[in-house]
Amino acid sequence: MCVHEGDGTERQPLDPSVIVVWHNVVSRRDSEAGSTLRVMFINGEWVEATSGKRFEVTNPATGEVIDTVPDGGADDARAAVAAADAAFDSWSQTTAYERADLLYRAWQLMTERSKELAELMTREQGKPLKASAAEVKYGADFLRWYAEEAKRVAGEWLPSARADQRFLVLKQPVGVVAAITPWNYPISMLTRKMGPALAAGCTLVLKAAEATPLCARAIFQIFADVDAPGGVVNLVTALDPKPIGEVFCTDERVRKVTFTGSTAVGKMLAGSAASNLKRVSVELGGHAPFIVFPDADPVHAAKGAAALKFLNSGQACISPNRLYVHESAHEAFVDTLIERVGRVQAGNGMDEGVGVGPLINEAAVAKVANQVDDARAKGAHVPVGGQRLTGEAFDRGHFYAPTLITGVTEDMLIRREETFGPVAPVITYSDVDEVIAMANDTNYGLAAYVYTQNLSTAMRTFERLRFGIIGINDVNPTSAAAPFGGMGDSGLGREGGHEGIAEYLEVKLGGFSI
Repeated sequence: MCVHEGDGTERQPLDPSVIVVWHNVVSRRDSEAGSTLRVMFINGEWVEATSGKRFEVTNPATGEVIDTVPDGGADDARAAVAAADAAFDSWSQTTAYERADLLYRAWQLMTERSKELAELMTREQGKPLKASAAEVKYGADFLRWYAEEAKRVAGEWLPSARADQRFLVLKQPVGVVAAITPWNYPISMLTRKMGPALAAGCTLVLKAAEATPLCARAIFQIFADVDAPGGVVNLVTALDPKPIGEVFCTDERVRKVTFTGSTAVGKMLAGSAASNLKRVSVELGGHAPFIVFPDADPVHAAKGAAALKFLNSGQACISPNRLYVHESAHEAFVDTLIERVGRVQAGNGMDEGVGVGPLINEAAVAKVANQVDDARAKGAHVPVGGQRLTGEAFDRGHFYAPTLITGVTEDMLIRREETFGPVAPVITYSDVDEVIAMANDTNYGLAAYVYTQNLSTAMRTFERLRFGIIGINDVNPTSAAAPFGGMGDSGLGREGGHEGIAEYLEVKLGGFSI
């Protein structure tokens, strides 16, 4: 039997020995949103894990079990890679317009389902519904942007010193892509990888974060509904990511690994993939400085800091972790921040007016609490927050109070470690010439923020800070059209913009004797 692509053409099916690994009975159930599939997506079909095992997905605000999903393993990962490999030849030979059309259809359907996707994200990840809706829109924009970028991949003719020679540079898809995405932005981090990979002509296997597989499933349902050809996009879910990562890094059919997550895991994956000569891009942790210069409006800067710091409960790699405030601006800045932080309402993200949702799990709460307790023990002042939230509305979830810390010193954990929680640590400085060195005193180099009303100060600081993304009086320096990525321990490569699709392309040179 032949398998038909979305355009009606035929391709050869996978080897039956591979099919038997993953071709299991599809299960369905009715949920609040209607009939939903509870299985992985491999070769255009919804399939169960070969082990038959499942794991629970819980709401971090309430502790309730939302659903169960397949607990896949190495065999499932290899089956997904085999499907992607089998589909690569036909997909890579489609026209840029065909690939663009698929991404446009996915963008349109994602936009139509934005309300349902946002509600699902809030139940599964915890962020307030308004923030979830913003992420869905942001995530959809990557599909629209790369639908256009598919048609902008261009080669070039190069001159030769020989009269009888011509050079042609051609850009082609790298091959099968293995992607691993995080839980903190469970939809936009998928589309930020899927968009450029598909636009370039690559096929893809994605391992979703174990905490948020339902959001991934919903995005793959969209690609199924817009008739993505079998094997072009494949989804594996698993409670233990290690066996999946090992397959991604060692299977010779995978030509690129892309990962967003912790620095420790990213280093391991990058090392393993590099030893097998695979292309690698990793977007990792951060320890972002937020510099308020003496000429800045401290009230305006504090409002920006509050808006950014507590976004996604501080669970963002670009979240400001070190707020350097000049001594002349300290009082006005802190007073404004105290007022702003004190107004932030914590709770279930589905409730009206909630600005901070739960942390993702108990380990996250423990890490935040440890940093705050360490700072307090070493002399820091905690004018707002500083404790786990308790009571009927919080006891079943993972909540920590929006917190402000002042008097932060070099010996405190929060000065060195990424927090990933709703804690704003303020550091007072006096020497303008030294604050940039203080900001650069970290192995991380993802994002930084600068508040100043002086153009020269802004430009000099922008040039001297060793970070991949810098907001100048701007707390949202991201877009599908702009490159996103860091330096040092914050990663390799860029996502978004023209640079994003380049990560999925090989450059080929043709020398023609004429």
